[in-house]
Amino acid sequence: MINNDLNVDHWKAQLAARTRVQIADFLQADAAQFLRDCLAKRVPWRLAEHSAGESRTHGHDDALDEAGYREVLDAAYRSARDSFQFVYDSYMLGHARAHGWDPDLPLHGVLDFFNSPDYLEFARYLTGDDTINAVNAQATRYRPGQFLTPHDDKNSIEGRRYAYVINLSRGWKADWGGQLQFLDAEGNVIDTLLPRWNTLSIFRVPQLHLVSLVSPWAGEDRLAITGWMLAR
Repeated sequence: MINNDLNVDHWKAQLAARTRVQIADFLQADAAQFLRDCLAKRVPWRLAEHSAGESRTHGHDDALDEAGYREVLDAAYRSARDSFQFVYDSYMLGHARAHGWDPDLPLHGVLDFFNSPDYLEFARYLTGDDTINAVNAQATRYRPGQFLTPHDDKNSIEGRRYAYVINLSRGWKADWGGQLQFLDAEGNVIDTLLPRWNTLSIFRVPQLHLVSLVSPWAGEDRLAITGWMLAR
């Protein structure tokens, strides 16, 4: 699945020096296109949101109609100035596997691949972190108006070592929003990674970051597979 021509030593050095990097042409072309098609056409998305002081996911049993969705979105907008908020579409692969959701969905194979001995060895080599022994994953889709406010991903219980985003949207433009932005302690933007096609964005945890609001005129949804490399 990973591009055989990837210069891993180059990106390893960049990641060590900068604590974050975006790797171009990360997946083999056919694999990237397959995953994009799956996210665009087959994933049964669930709305993930943190708009009233707690995180929740709306599944098939409590799916929102358009009016309910607008209510959630407006509540998140009202609170986002002063507190952590997010609204985006999610499909948690580990949770789906544990509950037997959608067994024919080919995306489930991604979680198996990420936790194979070969991929874990790759993850440890790329990051230089020999403690990594598991990788979790979720599919994400940010539609126009969706966002994720600043946070640092720190979670000592889960053992997060590195966060990653495999970007699967084509032709993304800067004015479409949906950018992965890193902040310093004063809230200044110190780095920005566009969700460029078939790139791996990876960074050491913790780092303060956000996903900026996807513009109403964005040409497509921001599709990705995201998660953390873990030391459990």
